[in-house]
Amino acid sequence: MGSSLRPSRLAALELLALGGAVGWLEGERQAAWLAWLAAEIVTATLANRWRARAPWSDPLLDAAGRALAKRERQGRGVDWPALARQLEGARASAESLWAEPLWGARATFAPVLRWPFTPDPDERLGWQRLLREELDIAGRDALLAGLEWLARQGYRYGWDMDAARLGREGSVEAETWLASLGEQREYGQVLVAFVTRAEPLEWAAWDWLRLIDQAYLGFGAGWLSAQEAETFAAHGLDLLQQRYADWPAMAHAYQRGRSLFEGRDLCADFEADWGRLLGAAGSPWQTPLAHTLDNDRRQQARRVVRERHASADAWVLALAAVREPDLATRYQLGEPLAPARREDAERYLNEVLTLRRDEPLAALARYWMPAQAHHLNQLAADARHPGAAVSGRVAGERRQALKACADHAATIFMAEKYAFYLLMAADSERYAPAELQTQARSLAGALGRFYATPQTLLAAWLTWETLLSPEEAPEETGLGDDIAWHLRDPGSRFHWLTPIFDSQWQEPGPRPSLEQFTAMSLAGPLNEAAWQWPLPLAAEDRRALQEWLEHQYALQGATGLAEFLDYLLEAGDRQEYQINYAPYTLNPRRLAEEIAILESGDCGEEERVHLLRLRHVRDNACGCNDEDMTAWDIAQLVDLSLAGRQLDWLDDAALTRYLEAAGGLAERHYSSWQAYAEGLFSGFGFFMDDTPERDDFLRRFREALTAWLGASPLLAGSWASLDFPGRPGRHSTPLHVDVLVGGPHRLH
Repeated sequence: MGSSLRPSRLAALELLALGGAVGWLEGERQAAWLAWLAAEIVTATLANRWRARAPWSDPLLDAAGRALAKRERQGRGVDWPALARQLEGARASAESLWAEPLWGARATFAPVLRWPFTPDPDERLGWQRLLREELDIAGRDALLAGLEWLARQGYRYGWDMDAARLGREGSVEAETWLASLGEQREYGQVLVAFVTRAEPLEWAAWDWLRLIDQAYLGFGAGWLSAQEAETFAAHGLDLLQQRYADWPAMAHAYQRGRSLFEGRDLCADFEADWGRLLGAAGSPWQTPLAHTLDNDRRQQARRVVRERHASADAWVLALAAVREPDLATRYQLGEPLAPARREDAERYLNEVLTLRRDEPLAALARYWMPAQAHHLNQLAADARHPGAAVSGRVAGERRQALKACADHAATIFMAEKYAFYLLMAADSERYAPAELQTQARSLAGALGRFYATPQTLLAAWLTWETLLSPEEAPEETGLGDDIAWHLRDPGSRFHWLTPIFDSQWQEPGPRPSLEQFTAMSLAGPLNEAAWQWPLPLAAEDRRALQEWLEHQYALQGATGLAEFLDYLLEAGDRQEYQINYAPYTLNPRRLAEEIAILESGDCGEEERVHLLRLRHVRDNACGCNDEDMTAWDIAQLVDLSLAGRQLDWLDDAALTRYLEAAGGLAERHYSSWQAYAEGLFSGFGFFMDDTPERDDFLRRFREALTAWLGASPLLAGSWASLDFPGRPGRHSTPLHVDVLVGGPHRLH
């Protein structure tokens, strides 16, 4: 303080008197400030100055000082030691100087003396003008959206994502990134400097303190009630207390956030910017950060926030926002949208999902793939137990990674994609709100049963995403950083979701039995792995599939398909081999003569095919003479049966019958997936036409069979996680409920 009286204290005393006169301060607050200021003046400055009789710069003050000193000597004036003792006894605490501790954090911008307050109309217009001009907030709706954004995501999300990427990459990549930023280059330079010097990469206080400030401003502008403002402020304080141990830690984080926002490193200015607020005796921050929010208010604010996220829509939006962060402030699936968004959603449904306009929303169920979750859970369980059936097939680092997944149910890996697809369906505005709500509630209900808490869900998602994303899309950046952010950030919507439980619940799509899934898997790599029960396609896609069947098999309708499926069951291509070609294996001389005869003349199409297959027998191509090629018929039977259901030529009951028959046929002819794969490869090679690409086709089919057997990639196919039909179980039991039920008395 030095030896001179600070003019600011006298100015504060004058403002205190004026503020009290116009009613800006209630009596208790005014009295507390009067006692505190008087004590500060007397103990710190005035008593010493008058005793020393040092001259003042103001003649009137000098004269008053001399008069007071004379009266004191004569025993008729102020007794300064007694006054000091009296003021010391009445000295106000720092807490009594300010409005309730709820608003203490707002001292970052301006401390709050009174709450609530009643601004006059001109003041209210001033608050509104400030929000519009400085923060680009034009009204209540925009304010609410901005407050939600600061709480849930804010600036910190983008900064955290950039920091995570910079932490993995080198200086060359950092320079390339800086060059791409354009007007944001200064921000990038500050962030690179933080990463380079190992500055703590923590700046969430920039969002949460602004949340508190804008709640206060919103009340002043008349756009929030006092209760609403208090709830937002309490939520902001709750988030700050979850992240920071004290005011200095919070202030350092805010300073880093401000540095990034302004594009200039302000960390060296910390003491100048924050010293008095952190250290002054009368600072509102003399109350510890941990004591600024009582438990009743904390719980009330949490109830309000959870109520905002209590709908099934909130689950869909939370999941979809991981892929599309701009959804952070969406509340409902049915919110009004700009035409461009609606058109984008329509294009996505039609071109990416092939969900046509003539299809009901229920058709989205073909992207609900419970069999995929079962497959992944089973692989993880087997990797954890060395004696399991496929423990040796998935080896090395992949097996170790799978072992880490065994504690996490795998449904979320496909369910989050389904949530995004459901959002696109809602944004297309094709479907009735009631249909969308039914699907959203179905999704939320399923996830609520498979995961104890949203945090459990996020942990599972992160674990499976880390393992599977590099295999699914090696050229793309996965969602790992995003999921990890939502897992650790207390403001993320995931931390405020309310589990939804219905006594009667149904998954978004049908769940096949384990036997059905096993039979469906007999199609092998003739087609993509089927992870869900097949559903009828849209008319446009049915026509395309029907044309393919007609071209490949000359099948033109449901009757023709059923007849061909029965033929595959009863005889198939295997019978043609047994009758027309197997006998040649016993008479090589007759085989050579037959080939020579056919080669000596012109061949029609039938003779050409016969000659080709005779050569295959002669060369034992693809082991055709050694393997049971029934697998070729079984795979076609299953593949065509699934296609028949997609064409709606077969109903569920008929499909089930054909799948059961295929499983029984496989059980009678083979003892393992390995033997089945060998038979399938032989049949594929024997009955394939002779084309210039034959060797390439055979190589790729062999690779696909190997991938299905060894789950490499993990989602290449399902054989590695399934017992072969009719063979005793040799797999470990997964720890989760999102698996497929086997027979009526067995949970796999």
